[in-house]
Amino acid sequence: MALVTKKSTQLTDPGAELIDRLTGFWYRYGRPVTGAVGVFVAVVVIAVLYFRAQASTEEKAAGKLAEAEIMFWQGYYPRSYDAAQQVIRQYPRSQSAIEAHRLAGDDAYWRGEPGDFMKSVDEYRAYLKQRSSGMLADAGRRSLAYALESSAGTLMAQGAKGEAEARLREAASTYESLVGKFPDRGSSAEFLLASSRCYQQMNQREEAAKRLRRLIDEFGETVSANRARIELAELAAVSR
Repeated sequence: MALVTKKSTQLTDPGAELIDRLTGFWYRYGRPVTGAVGVFVAVVVIAVLYFRAQASTEEKAAGKLAEAEIMFWQGYYPRSYDAAQQVIRQYPRSQSAIEAHRLAGDDAYWRGEPGDFMKSVDEYRAYLKQRSSGMLADAGRRSLAYALESSAGTLMAQGAKGEAEARLREAASTYESLVGKFPDRGSSAEFLLASSRCYQQMNQREEAAKRLRRLIDEFGETVSANRARIELAELAAVSR
């Protein structure tokens, strides 16, 4: 009798036991895991749709910017400016909108009206706020420096001497920050000559002469060096 009892206690169904364990695992973990997978899939789908939308938006913005660029090279600066502003308004988060600030600055600068120089400064500042490094940023700084110098002339004519000189100092500093940034030595010489010009407009002849001497010492073989020698001689004559 004891043997029969012992034998019956060993007769278990391993399949049924496995099913019970899997069922318990499912109720404990299966549903949460399925929910997490669902959330992950939803995030992936949303991300794919988002980037597709972004690509489509950027494509449209790039097309509008290209039209504005064509207008600029054809000399239709007011129309190009308006088109660039449209890109900025309609596609504010696109890369094309950043470049549209640069183009709008070029349009305003080359239109050449006194108030337009002010606009060009604002547009170049907006561009550099978002594009702060690299060759394109350096080109933007060069444009900003010329716009600052030109707008200073407008302010000087309006009698705003203090603001004009502030812009001239910023222009001179910006010019000098670009020395050595471009591969050709002629550009560096041009920047030092422009910086000297800013100081001459502020009647700071010694500061202007320092820039001219540096130009001659470091970039004496350039075309700008010949002009620097003439201006240095003129400054020396005035100082006597």
